[in-house]
Amino acid sequence: MSRFERHEEHGSLIDGPMERLFEYLDDQTHLTDHMSKPSWKMGWGRMVTELDDRKGRSVGSYIHIHGRVFGMRLFVDEIVTEREPPLRKVWETAGEPRLLVIGPYRMGFNLEPENSAVRLRVTLHYDLPAKGMSRLLGLVFGKAYAKWCTRQMAEDAQRHFNRHSEPILRPFVDESR
Repeated sequence: MSRFERHEEHGSLIDGPMERLFEYLDDQTHLTDHMSKPSWKMGWGRMVTELDDRKGRSVGSYIHIHGRVFGMRLFVDEIVTEREPPLRKVWETAGEPRLLVIGPYRMGFNLEPENSAVRLRVTLHYDLPAKGMSRLLGLVFGKAYAKWCTRQMAEDAQRHFNRHSEPILRPFVDESR
């Protein structure tokens, strides 16, 4: 049983070798890409991901994410707690994060072969912020943010592999002209 109160997950079916997908996802900057570009969902701010010398690719690796969202300075420290190439990776918050709508969390991904593709499942187990305005914002927006975050990670990987793979069908060419 999880020690976190809330849970969200999103899955995608991705064409490509499981080992290559794991290698792509093992790079934490790919997983945080959706937060690195200003957007209305990020309050026109952005977050920067800093990795230790192990680049987040081993148990005990340290990840620091910081930036501004809606003009507020936010940060979270994460540590990789599980890593089983090419099947899964898990990381969780270290210390008390300063986030807007979620509090401490454990996040990860699982890969499972499915026919000639790979089933990716991104999971997020989280608590709401403990107090203050962030607690209230978490009650209102926490679930939506958790859904958006897990969906973005899965869909970013899917887009990356669709863009870098050969098309299955040839484009339609009208030869009647």
